[in-house]
Amino acid sequence: MLTINDIKNKFPEINVTENESMKLHTTFKIGGEARLFVKPKSIDEITGIIKLCKESGEKFEVIGRGSNLLVNDDGFDGVIICIGEDFNEVSVNGEIIEATAGASIINLSTIARDEGLTGLEFACGIPGGIGGVVAMNAGAFGGEMRDVITHVTIFDEASGEVKEITNEEANFRYRGSGIIDNGYIVLGARFKLAHGDKKEIEKKMQEILAERLAHQPLESACAGSTFKRPDGYIAAKLIDDAGLKGCKGGGAMVSPKHAGFVVNNGGKAPQI
Repeated sequence: MLTINDIKNKFPEINVTENESMKLHTTFKIGGEARLFVKPKSIDEITGIIKLCKESGEKFEVIGRGSNLLVNDDGFDGVIICIGEDFNEVSVNGEIIEATAGASIINLSTIARDEGLTGLEFACGIPGGIGGVVAMNAGAFGGEMRDVITHVTIFDEASGEVKEITNEEANFRYRGSGIIDNGYIVLGARFKLAHGDKKEIEKKMQEILAERLAHQPLESACAGSTFKRPDGYIAAKLIDDAGLKGCKGGGAMVSPKHAGFVVNNGGKAPQI
């Protein structure tokens, strides 16, 4: 079993804490304590701590910004490796934006707007980090990550290699990708946007945000839209038609505002 000293001896500069409440690291605002919680700030620290856990037989999980995560109230007796704000770098070169996995996709869309770059407006209200939204090919309002990604930097746990794959090699699909299928960990991504009119970009983003505020339960602790859209149907409408809007179970509730969202209604792990 790894201790905080084992990690600090190997990585003196790494941010690691004991018995960290996962409520602080999920948008659902739930979850028990992680025995060890690590926030690496470089590729070497990310790959190194994963290799250390594997070599020692320690149980571990890699998470991002916690916006698509449900953590048990009993906590996690192992190492949580959080690729979040400590691994958050963004650079802009013409129409190309590069970002590390811990960067916020909302912040990235704002940077694109400020640079007069169009293509990421759809992402302005998506809660999450680059790692998660790339892996699941997140999308909204007619746009998806695969529309703007050219390359993804990943860590292949099986081979222990860091490599770059193309959009085509990532095998993006509706809310999924070959990145997930192969168990890769996203370390960063490169986006190809286009120059546009700042006022038009801002207008489109404001329209999207207004739509979200009007119809989505953004005031509640949740993980964004919960369900995939079935072919030919809208998940929220099916749930609403079944009379489940507002349905409660344990600490969870189907949002009365939008049936496609499950929200935290009681401070504990939602159970339906």
